[in-house]
Amino acid sequence: MGNCLTVSSASDVSKKRKALPIESLFKLPAPVPIWPPGEGFAGGAIDLGGGLEVCQISSFIKVWATFEGGPDNQGATFFEPSPVPEEFCMLGSYSQPNNMPLSGWVLAGKDNTNDPLSLGGALKKPIDYTLVWSSESLKIKQDKVGYFWLPTPPDGYKAVGHVITNSPEKPSLDKIRCVRSDLTDSCEADTWIWGPDDKEANPNGFNVYSLEPNDRGAGAPAVSVGTFVAQNNNNNNNSNNNNNGGAAAAAASSSLPLSCLKNISSNLSSLPNLAQVHALVQSYSPWVYLHPDEQYLPSSVSWFFQNGALLYQQGEESKPVNIDPTGSNLPQGGSNDGAYWLDLPLDAKAKETVKKGDLQDSMTYMHIKPILGATFTDIAVWIFYPFNGPAKAKVEFINISLGKIGQHVGDWEHVTLRVSNFNGELMNVFFSEHSSGTWVKASELEFQNGGGNHVVCYASLHGHAFYPKPGLVLQGSGGIGIRNETAKSKMVLDTGARYLVVAAEYLGSAVVEPPWLNYYREWGPKISYDLATEIKEIEKLLPGKLKSAFEKLVKSLPSEVLGEEGPTGPKMKKNWNGDEV
Repeated sequence: MGNCLTVSSASDVSKKRKALPIESLFKLPAPVPIWPPGEGFAGGAIDLGGGLEVCQISSFIKVWATFEGGPDNQGATFFEPSPVPEEFCMLGSYSQPNNMPLSGWVLAGKDNTNDPLSLGGALKKPIDYTLVWSSESLKIKQDKVGYFWLPTPPDGYKAVGHVITNSPEKPSLDKIRCVRSDLTDSCEADTWIWGPDDKEANPNGFNVYSLEPNDRGAGAPAVSVGTFVAQNNNNNNNSNNNNNGGAAAAAASSSLPLSCLKNISSNLSSLPNLAQVHALVQSYSPWVYLHPDEQYLPSSVSWFFQNGALLYQQGEESKPVNIDPTGSNLPQGGSNDGAYWLDLPLDAKAKETVKKGDLQDSMTYMHIKPILGATFTDIAVWIFYPFNGPAKAKVEFINISLGKIGQHVGDWEHVTLRVSNFNGELMNVFFSEHSSGTWVKASELEFQNGGGNHVVCYASLHGHAFYPKPGLVLQGSGGIGIRNETAKSKMVLDTGARYLVVAAEYLGSAVVEPPWLNYYREWGPKISYDLATEIKEIEKLLPGKLKSAFEKLVKSLPSEVLGEEGPTGPKMKKNWNGDEV
């Protein structure tokens, strides 16, 4: 991303206005290192099979820009990749909102079929273009006029991106390539990039969205191209997208005129080997700041076991069993059937000690998996807390403790680093937040001071949800919700200091999974408390008009926040084999 380039046209109106964030080029704080030797990881190009090779381009020439509409009403800028390497062809244009530094990428394709007649080539020129929309009649601040063109693919081929021009003439047929259908997959609209309306998408107007594959699991072959889809009011009336960078409502794949790519090769050489994985961890491992009032700290799993955690079995509740430091005597596999669970020590003093955790003895656990057709690698950084503390709520102007609500034994949280397999660069980070989470672009992250590219994360007080910025995040609406408070303190966890790679299925026997990872039951007991009674006790502190609103909030919370059920381990989470929420 560090080589991004934007070139302004002669009629650029930027001299008459305040500089926009997109006019600065994002670079990671430190150069990307030279990675240990391997096969195809960070090799610059990836073979997707079927004669199609792709490379990732993050340098651009600006084609058209608007300075109104879109997120924060700051407009958006549209680019074409440049320079495109010799023998590679443009597959589509790139765009992003103006409210963030330029930091994107698109793929370019190369046809390796060596078919002189192009009868079965991986790529073909379009046979025509359709004008999707133009800004000719738009009375907003813009740099020239923008024209959005949809390539018409020949039979047996599909378009994977638009062409943007600032001229009403159709683009040259040599401008872009369409892709053979068996090398494509379905995709959906993701995040709102731009529309002429002020600050939010109008589903009945013209909008531009980023694209992502429909199927994004670890074994899914679909590949993101980095392009966007332009939709007018006749293209899709089902999009209920948002403007905050979160995932937009998926559009039906049949209604989208564009596709993504597909990796049909069984070759996984683009993925990092174990030495490269360790180098990636050392380069990007997050620093997690705990709240200054945090009482319940993380620990290693072995510390939890060695300090008295117990295994219970249904029907044998009076005979709990001590757990081996590696978890070798835990039941393996199966399902979360309620037959077993873990709990704190019986001794009151030992119980309080274990609940508080041990930051100095803490360890992080890495799961490495391919994503987006093995063009990216996800490094899920798992952190274990022996205990999740009670939640706090904000009810308009009143802050209240929720007593037992939110407490549970055993708390697994994670941050996921998404790294490009083309160059090893950090692209995005996912912050888990209770039962959901947020993807954040590298350009929007905070990095640890002192050099390097280590991401900064903030763990919320007692609940341990992760956020990219300090402060208060209210889980609710209308001034009523669960308080997720984060702040910097002297309590900080360097996740790369003591870690263990616990799973990387594609590496086979090179990574041995610890026994506790394959314990599929709950890491804490079911907490028995009367939710209605707890709510009534808290409602005594509230004015009458707020009581029903508070009760509605609590009953809408997921079980993970309520703390009634003990959490399961990392392998039982949906993101283990799938994409993040």
